[in-house]
This record gives sequence, structure tokens and C-alpha cells, in this order.
Amino acid sequence: MKRVVVTGMAGFSPIGNDWDTIFSQLKEVKTGIVRMDEWDKYEDLNTRLCAPVEGFEMPPHYTRKNLRSMGRIARFAVRSTELALDSAGLLGADILSSGQVGVAYGSSAGDSDAIADFGNMLLNFSSDGLNANSYIKMMGHTAPVNIGIFFGLRGRILTTSSACTSGSQGIGYAYEMVRNGQQVVMVAGGSEGLCASEAAVFDTLYATSTRNGEPHLSPRPFDIDRDGLVIGEGGCTLILEELEHALSRDANIFAEIVGFGTNSDGCHVTQPSAETMEVAMRLALRDAQLSSDEIGYVSAHGTATDRGDIAESQATAMVFSNGAAISSLKSFTGHTLGACGALEAWVAIEMMNKGWFHPTANLENVDPRCGELDYITHEGRLIDTEYVMSNNFAFGGINTSLIFKRY
Repeated sequence: MKRVVVTGMAGFSPIGNDWDTIFSQLKEVKTGIVRMDEWDKYEDLNTRLCAPVEGFEMPPHYTRKNLRSMGRIARFAVRSTELALDSAGLLGADILSSGQVGVAYGSSAGDSDAIADFGNMLLNFSSDGLNANSYIKMMGHTAPVNIGIFFGLRGRILTTSSACTSGSQGIGYAYEMVRNGQQVVMVAGGSEGLCASEAAVFDTLYATSTRNGEPHLSPRPFDIDRDGLVIGEGGCTLILEELEHALSRDANIFAEIVGFGTNSDGCHVTQPSAETMEVAMRLALRDAQLSSDEIGYVSAHGTATDRGDIAESQATAMVFSNGAAISSLKSFTGHTLGACGALEAWVAIEMMNKGWFHPTANLENVDPRCGELDYITHEGRLIDTEYVMSNNFAFGGINTSLIFKRY
């Protein structure tokens, strides 16, 4: 088995598009949640809250030919990959076209504008708006395919279109590819573009926050007064590399991936199971050959839904009898769906290296039905730890757990 390290990281989020900006927002407990006035046109949509990425533009060196197959999801993915490869010192390297570099990346679905164009055809019997690139933008594997084409990657492509675990499964499966020797380097992560239709998915389940006049007070993961989640957007890429290869080129190493666990509930599409969530975490610990006492911090999925928060926190408490320190990035970014697993892994690694961990924003009174854990509240906390765990759980009962080691 090969050892696998992270040599590049970059992304775009509702609280910043680089680590320094994100850290500043976390330190000051400033969230990226806003009221989306343009959603007022959707009469039956209850929520008006969302978390957009601000200031995102593709640089001038992206030509019209480059961009014609990229919707917002693919643009987040390709641009964050470019920055991550640059961070890793691999941008333009010969290895990219060697077949030794692959992609494991996902999103919940394809670009919503392209989906709407096909919907127009089916509803109005009109092909207006459709062109040769419409499907490329709409397809579920638009992110990894556009990454592969733009950078000329000839290795394996794994499409992890698994809703809220798209990013974390991308990282986990990329880790397995490198660990088992199938690839030397993997581009891993997830992305998602903001769309009212995604808010509507959770609206129909009465799972969105309707605190529309107070965006700064929502979402509230694990809080007794939470009223649902907020949809966000973004993209994030991690570059995973075989340790010896990274050392041979004197690469900067951010962290080592030492554990990955994933499974499925096998019982319900939308109702989470604490039992199988617990198993996923234990699988990651077993893979890393660690005890739960060695994990200094847990990055929670923490969406601020009743069933999700309770099941996740109870499962985590069953694994961490010592009441692990835990917080939720989604309290700052909203639920970025396909991107969340990658964004949360990036932030967890950066915090581990800094020795400082963000609180859960808006967590004032922990719901007594939640598990007994060490919830970080109000302000960040200094924690010196060698290991962190990042968990994500998705519709369909898909559970993931990643463990990173300080290098």
C-alpha cells in the first residue's frame, strides 16, 4: 500500500476564495448567508436564503472555446483545479498527460441552465437554446470531464455524483486509487452551482430555513431553535499524490490521508440512520488504524435539519465516548451540496495545520436530543492535534468519513 498525501488545495466558497479570506471570516464568525430577492418570483418557494460565491470570474486566458462546454459547476471545478495544481507545483507538468494522473470529482447534477433548456424542449416542444454543448453542461459528469479535457489528463475518471457526498467520495476514491497504485496523482473534489431548484428540493421536505428576514442568524446546526438548512454553492479541489513521488520532487505537503470509510443505509432515501453513520466512522478509523481518542477534531456534516443533526450527533457520540470537539462549516457557507465534502476537508486540513478550529455559527443552545459532544461555540478554539476527521452524509443513505494526519 502506498502512502497518500495532499500536495495542492484550492477552492471557491461563500466566505472567500482563498484560505486567508476564509480564515478571516471564520475568525470573525461572519457567514456568507444572504437573502436572495430574485427568488421572490417563485411563489410557492418558502425559503429566500442562500449562500452565493462572490467575485468569481474565469481569467482571460480561458478562451471562448475553453468555456463553451462549461457551466458554472464545471467552471468552479476547472478553475479550482488549476489553482490546486499550481499550489502543488504540477501545473503544466509532463506527468499530467502520462496516464498516471486521474480525476475523482462530482456534483449533485449538471448545470441547471442547461437542464432548463432541455426542459423547455419537453414542455414547450421547442429546441430554442439547445446547442452542441448543452448536454456537456447538463450531464452529471460535467465537472470531471471538463477537468480532464482542459488539463489533458489521460488517467482514470471517477464520477462521484452522490449529492452531499460527491466531494468526500471523490477524495476517498482518489485516495484509494493512489494508495493501491493505480494512479500516482489524483485530482479530487466537488463543485455545485447555486439554483432555486436545489432549494426547492429541500423546501418540499420542509427542510429549508425560512428565517428570511434574518439571514445572519441561519442556519443553526445542532441548535434547538434551528429551522432548516440554507443552500450554498462553490467548488474545491485537492491534489492527492503518492508520498514517494511527492518527496522526489520536493513538493509541499499539506497533510496525509490515512483513513476513509463509506457505506449506505440501505433503508430510506431521505431519512438518515445513526447506526450506519457510526459504522462509516468506525470504518475510517479502522482504515487509519487509529482509536477514536486520537482524533482531535471532527468536521461535522451539520446541515441544521432536525433528523440529520440528531442522527449524526448521536452516531458521532457513539464513536467518540470522550465527547470529541466538533463544529459545522455549513453554518458559514450553507449547504454547498456536491462541493461541501471537498470544502470541508480543505478547511479542516488548514485548521489542523494552524492549530485553530472554527465554531459553529449561531449555535447558542444545543438541542438536548443531539449527542453529547464538545460543540465549539461562539468563538474559535486552539487545539493541537495530529488527526482530524471530516464526515458527510447524503440523500440515498450514503455515508462518508475521511481522516487526515498532520504531516
